[in-house]
Amino acid sequence: MKSVSQPSPRLRARVTGSVYLLYFVLAILGEFVIRQAGLNGIGSLPDDAAVTANLIVSHESALRAGWAIALASTACYGALTALLYDLFKPVNQRVALVALVLSIVAVAVQAFASVFQLAPLVVLGGAPYLSTFTAEQLQSLALLMLNVGTQAGSVQLGLFALWMLLLAYLIYRSTFLPRPLAAIIALAAVGWLLFLAPPLATILTGYIEALGFIAEAALMLWLLVMGVNAERWLQLVSEARA
Repeated sequence: MKSVSQPSPRLRARVTGSVYLLYFVLAILGEFVIRQAGLNGIGSLPDDAAVTANLIVSHESALRAGWAIALASTACYGALTALLYDLFKPVNQRVALVALVLSIVAVAVQAFASVFQLAPLVVLGGAPYLSTFTAEQLQSLALLMLNVGTQAGSVQLGLFALWMLLLAYLIYRSTFLPRPLAAIIALAAVGWLLFLAPPLATILTGYIEALGFIAEAALMLWLLVMGVNAERWLQLVSEARA
């Protein structure tokens, strides 16, 4: 009765892969919408506060839509983290739990950083109580908030990199997923760690993002299409219970 009531390992993997796919779709869509406003992410903000303010005001609808989609993708990643914990806890529950905590903290930091992406719309919204500030002061404040959000995003990527390193370790030890996946996930994690050194990350952003996309897409597709080796997963569950 117990085996009937619980989902099979392959079903667990494919549900996880489906949530992963939803996250990918939302993240790519949100990034596309934001880029339409001329704000292309970390290290790409204009240095001119007036130019940035004009971009924000002229693309307010796109920025609000991009913010909402990005927040939804962040929530999806939180759900994905919980599903991956459930999938990998038979490998090593303590490591899986530490990875879960790191990812949840990273998701919380990312959600916090997203507030600073929305705040400039309030600052530049023309509310009467803002009349005590000059236009130049409001423009500088809007750019400051975007830059604070960018710095918070760099911290989030550092936490995310640590989570990915632990994920790579769990994949390597799992035996129910191919070990090459662990290698590419670990390489992507090292790349994300470079965002703790912004000048270097700015130079290598395109390569880091490409490697990160390939690594996570490979894991997502494997979970979605191939699932896991059910016999080895069940064996690990039995050993953990013993």
